[in-house]
Amino acid sequence: MTPDEALDLLKEGNRRFVNGQPMQARMTIAKLRGSLAHDQRPFCVLVGCSDSRVSPELLFGRGLGDLFIVRNAGNVVDLAAMGSIEYGVAVLGAPLVLVLGHERCGAVHAAVQVVREDAVFPGCIGQMIEPIIPAVLRAQREGHDDLLEHSVRANVHRVVERLRTTEHMLQAPQREGRLKIVGARYDLDDGNVEFFE
Repeated sequence: MTPDEALDLLKEGNRRFVNGQPMQARMTIAKLRGSLAHDQRPFCVLVGCSDSRVSPELLFGRGLGDLFIVRNAGNVVDLAAMGSIEYGVAVLGAPLVLVLGHERCGAVHAAVQVVREDAVFPGCIGQMIEPIIPAVLRAQREGHDDLLEHSVRANVHRVVERLRTTEHMLQAPQREGRLKIVGARYDLDDGNVEFFE
């Protein structure tokens, strides 16, 4: 599968989700489980947020074995996430990496509170949102009225840019046309995913 074909599958799946159409079963669940028991070939590595309202398989109408999902609050890429992304691309052969942010993200909201109000969060929460703060500062410098919304977008763009330009293992597949890295934003209200290409 090419990167563009993989992206088209996600777009079509989201259209079906928004229109309330059920996912098309490729085979019975028992047969599918059996076919995946010893091997997986996902067509997309999806870096998304842990938010319980954002379920990638549902949003994109996909099932077992389709998406290699890396989730954490704020869709940040730390060491574990980066290793997972590299594994999905280099070992499993996924032709697409999608970084998915979403409307009203709690982790991004926390980062906005740090920037605007010098907020402090307990435990590891403060450390977890530190990588999001540069995106908030960028959105703030650009003077957007809705700082949270534009920070969500800036955070996605920042992660995509990092993956495209600084991660060594992702460079050759991109140059050779075997990998595409794109960002997107999920709208909690209407279910649409807006792709940033």
